[in-house]
Amino acid sequence: MDRDILEELFDHAVAAAQPALAIRANLPPRPAGRTVVIGAGKASAQMAKAFEEAWSGPLDGLVVTRYGYAAPCQRIEIVEAAHPVPDAAGYLAARRIMEKVSGLSHDDLVVALISGGGSALLPQPAPGMTLEDEQAINEALLASGAPIGVMNIIRNELSAIKGGRLAALAAPACVATLVVSDVPGDDPALVASGPTVPLSSTRAEARHLVALYGLRLPQAAHDVLASDDNPAPRPADPALARNTVRIIASAALSLEAAAARVRTLGLASHILSDAVEGEARDVARVHAAIAREVRSRNQPFTRPAVILSGGETTVTLRGTGRGGRNGEFLLAFAIAIEGVQGVTALAADTDGIDGAGDNAGAFADGTTATRMRAAGIDPLAALRDNDAYTAFQAVDGLFFTGPTGTNVNDFRAIIVR
Repeated sequence: MDRDILEELFDHAVAAAQPALAIRANLPPRPAGRTVVIGAGKASAQMAKAFEEAWSGPLDGLVVTRYGYAAPCQRIEIVEAAHPVPDAAGYLAARRIMEKVSGLSHDDLVVALISGGGSALLPQPAPGMTLEDEQAINEALLASGAPIGVMNIIRNELSAIKGGRLAALAAPACVATLVVSDVPGDDPALVASGPTVPLSSTRAEARHLVALYGLRLPQAAHDVLASDDNPAPRPADPALARNTVRIIASAALSLEAAAARVRTLGLASHILSDAVEGEARDVARVHAAIAREVRSRNQPFTRPAVILSGGETTVTLRGTGRGGRNGEFLLAFAIAIEGVQGVTALAADTDGIDGAGDNAGAFADGTTATRMRAAGIDPLAALRDNDAYTAFQAVDGLFFTGPTGTNVNDFRAIIVR
């Protein structure tokens, strides 16, 4: 069945993003002094486990990951906290990480294991703000439909730890940052809002983006944005000159792995992009138009074909339903291909959780929208209410994997027979 093939392709994409081999291939040089490991993100516990297994010398450290994403480590402490809206556990973990890198020497090494989700898992509001303010900011950003790059530019200016501030705190120690990227374009300064990687944006740019997206932020946040307090280090800061940054896993590598598997199955594979952004329902309509064109006219690709894409779509919340961006994408896709035979699709988050749900994503084909109506679900009404989860649940279309141990963002695969 094509659903089985799609699931296998997802597994290959996820396997290519697992930290173990990537960490071993990117170990920094041993320092003369201490080695302190820190990290944040959905994949950071798995990264910590891989690092301590590969590192022969002494080390200690602290890594924070999402609830349910911990991995067993012997020398690195793993703390769990909330995502996508931060909580007190993440706040305390961030404080402890800041303490761990304070007072280090020129001979010491800080290894930062950073992956997607770290923005919420390392809450540390700028002076004058509270954790409640940061929670309100995250909720506003998540509901705005803004792309991840925009979100992280704003977060950077409203944090005491993001935007390279953690690296500045660790100076004069050398900081080696290893990144599992979940952002389109793989800019390491945008992954987890770059706690150890300075961003080149400015506070004025953040103010402009807040106004552009009509964000309703707490007054304390507006006060910070209006001031020159809490400046972030700049990329050319001499205190950070010895630091290194490496992308060790990304959507591009995962899509290539899936494409390679497609070819072994005797099918043609076509990667549209590893950096697709935009409203999930709009991106879905474009993907559906391509699939229909292939199905009916054998262009721009010849059947049978597998169309792959990655990146991070967004959802502007309009309703009160349940579901993540991959479910929203696939619900709009299912509506757009209703009645089209020979097209089957999977959209899923490579970390195993689509938004705040328990599913990774969903499957759809040309019968999905029709079957939803037969089950008493109006797919158009469900899309208006952002209720993809309920719609796919009604037709046994949800895709479950549990936490995968990595996170290189969305994975989409469409088989056209």
